Amino acid sequence: MQTLPSAAVALRGLAPDQRFGRVVAVRGALIEVEGLEGAAQIGSRVRVNATGGPVEAEVTGLDRSIAHCMPFSDPQGVTSAARADLLAGQSLLRPSSAWLGRMIDGLGRPVDGKGFLPPGAEPRLIKSSPPPAAARARVGEKVETGVRALDIFAPLCRGQRLGLFAGSGVGKSVLLSMLARWTECDVAVIGLIGERGREVQEFVEDDLGAAGLARSVVVVATSDEPALMRRQAAWTTLAVAEHFRDQGLNVLCLMDSVTRFAMAQREIGLASGEPPATKGYTPTVFAELPRLLERAGPGLPGQGSITGLFTVLVDGDDHNEPVADAVRGILDGHIVITRRIAERGRFPAVDVLKSVSRTLPRAHSDEENALRTEARRILSTYGDMEEMIRLGAYKDGSRPEVDEAIRLAPQIESLLKQGKGDQGSAVGSFEALASILAPSEAAEGEQ
Repeated sequence: MQTLPSAAVALRGLAPDQRFGRVVAVRGALIEVEGLEGAAQIGSRVRVNATGGPVEAEVTGLDRSIAHCMPFSDPQGVTSAARADLLAGQSLLRPSSAWLGRMIDGLGRPVDGKGFLPPGAEPRLIKSSPPPAAARARVGEKVETGVRALDIFAPLCRGQRLGLFAGSGVGKSVLLSMLARWTECDVAVIGLIGERGREVQEFVEDDLGAAGLARSVVVVATSDEPALMRRQAAWTTLAVAEHFRDQGLNVLCLMDSVTRFAMAQREIGLASGEPPATKGYTPTVFAELPRLLERAGPGLPGQGSITGLFTVLVDGDDHNEPVADAVRGILDGHIVITRRIAERGRFPAVDVLKSVSRTLPRAHSDEENALRTEARRILSTYGDMEEMIRLGAYKDGSRPEVDEAIRLAPQIESLLKQGKGDQGSAVGSFEALASILAPSEAAEGEQ
């Protein structure tokens, strides 16, 4: 007599083979589905029938019996009462070394027209947690970037995370392409999040080149794609980088840009009913930013590392706007690219006085730190007096340190100027800087 009740309890505990609901409303980019209560979870995938073919979506919110779903593609063709099937399993990716040289979208599908993309043997979550803080290895040795302004004033170390902060049109993407080609690494994973569609091929063919692409995986989500796909592409970029890190490789992860990831998360949050907070950004934006960026960095002992370079598009050249301020507090340094320097024709337009690498001073030798500090002092002195010098209000000989800055600052600025094909070296950069500062040091010795 106990067999039937026990069997009934066991059957009730089993998940059905297939659970589905019905679309009850479509509000902008949000699809509301009824009938998935008790089964749908945040992050679950749903396939909605539409007249133009099925539309895949993700559950981003739950409200009593209604599941709020955001589509990965245009929801056009979705009708009221359309069937919405709940898909089993979590969002998984199967990266492999065969992905090198390929371009994929946020779901890991090829978008370069080169055919089938062989999956790897080990599945991994697209959205995963970073390694435990107490168990991670430390940041490693210095890495050459080939960009003299960075190698001298804001060095990059293996496993470090740097932000490139810039307004629009001041050379941020060009600097990123230089770093993609020249920075020392085993594998590069490049996420183009919210990029202009026409710039993707230009970046891959002209900036990255055949040699750079051969060691890279490029994840693309253009600006016209739904917010969910843009957010997903950022997560996929880190998931692919984590795959190669776990193989013991040193990975360079480039993402352009974190701001567009934040904007995508804002769209998702507002559509799901979150209240807008600072400048319209929802609370989940500031919760998701550290979860994304902390995934880069050193791995566990015995693993490789993910050296992260993340661009931040500052709104209205305001470097204290909410996203820039939040990201700056998370990363291990920030490179500030200013319009003022770009307008006078010095590229990359890195403001070395406002840029910081938190691996200093240990990243440099004592001699290199002495040269760097002296160069900063000269540039700072010149910057303080620049307006007076330009207006002719400064009289030569009034202050020896200003006379020295007037003589040497233009030479330092010339050293920092680089074109897209002008690759530098850390040793050569410091040798050139030492030769510029040598007359200054000799003059101090005579005094």
